[in-house]
Amino acid sequence: MYRLSIHLKLIFVSDKQPEGAGESGEFEQPSVPDDVWERFARDTERDIRSSAPKEPSARARMVTERLRQKDAKGAQPEGWRTGPAMGVPPGRAKSRAWGREMDGRAARRRRLWAILGVPVAVAVALVAVKPSLLPGDPFGTSSDASSGSPSGGASAAALPAETAPPTAAPSSAAPDTPTLDRPFAGSPAERWADGAAAIVVPKATPVGTFTSAQVAAALKRAKTLLVGANLAPGTLRGERPESALAVLDPKQPRMLDDVNSWLRAPGKKHDPLMLFSRFDPAEVRPAGDVVKVRGRMTFKAGAHASVAIHMDYTFVYPLIQADRASKAPGTTGTTETSGAPAEGSGGGSTEVARTIVRRVLDLELLDPRKYQATPGKLAITRYDQNLGNTACDVYDGFLHPQFDSAAPTGAPPTGPTTDPYDRSRDIEHSGKEACGTLSRT
Repeated sequence: MYRLSIHLKLIFVSDKQPEGAGESGEFEQPSVPDDVWERFARDTERDIRSSAPKEPSARARMVTERLRQKDAKGAQPEGWRTGPAMGVPPGRAKSRAWGREMDGRAARRRRLWAILGVPVAVAVALVAVKPSLLPGDPFGTSSDASSGSPSGGASAAALPAETAPPTAAPSSAAPDTPTLDRPFAGSPAERWADGAAAIVVPKATPVGTFTSAQVAAALKRAKTLLVGANLAPGTLRGERPESALAVLDPKQPRMLDDVNSWLRAPGKKHDPLMLFSRFDPAEVRPAGDVVKVRGRMTFKAGAHASVAIHMDYTFVYPLIQADRASKAPGTTGTTETSGAPAEGSGGGSTEVARTIVRRVLDLELLDPRKYQATPGKLAITRYDQNLGNTACDVYDGFLHPQFDSAAPTGAPPTGPTTDPYDRSRDIEHSGKEACGTLSRT
């Protein structure tokens, strides 16, 4: 800034000389004190500064420009589709862009939750209607959920396939009475697989002179033998097990001849139950169409340049008494596979008994170039069985389950108490055949 120095000199001109004028005509003004002049100078400088035009600040110019542009284009709300405000300094424009980015992220999150919300709501509704859809039965609905299951085991977690001999007997299931709706209630078999699906064929590999394809075909025939002998509806009704017999090698000495004689004239020394599970249809009928099965199949190189196949399986058959089923009021018929009263029959037998059969079979696929054997056919080298819940000393070729409501048949048991579900022990045979007692069925 600059200072203004002002010196004033007053001169009065008049035709008439004032009084006190000198000869030169000048008026002699008394001198002004210095402090008065100094105060006058300060006041004058302040007035000049206050009246001088001032340059607006940068912020004032920014606000003015923004208001001018807003007035020029009219009001426009800022949204995620609009661009950054024009004329805004870079720092504020960046902050606004960041704000819009955050708004966009929030909108995307809202859309994502809206998309996910529909299937989540549907899943929650399904679980609310049917809690048994959740694994592990977290709401304790197993007893209700299983009532409509054909096998009666839908509520229990299924066991994985058996791949090695168990180390102990299965734990005791919760005490429960089997019914037509749940024929395996109170049994370890409630968690076993159903029927032929439980017989898992291992993956084939070459064995000796046999290729993988030949081994695979032999394993498949071994399963056919087991299914035909223990699961086929005709076999269970006492009919001839044709599919099982077709697997056996006719060149094996005496084997097929013995089996045929067992089927023609059953007896103590030639009992078809040594290989086949058979029930008298006039006495009992299956309680449903499911047989629970557990076991394993293995193979290895045999001692006679053969493929040795080992099978160890337990079958659990739920049954009802045929006479009571046939006398059920309102019964309109039966199904061929189950023999149980038709649904909605309105009465009949509701008592269910279970028979448990364990079978151990050793088979061989022989090389026909070295032995008298039929290509692709199997020879039986071992057959053992344990029959649980059947009448003692009855050798008519049928299994005879005992019902609690019926009078006992056959001789009273004299042997030890055994657990028919214990697969951890091999089948043992004493010096004499003994009919023992079961710890559970």
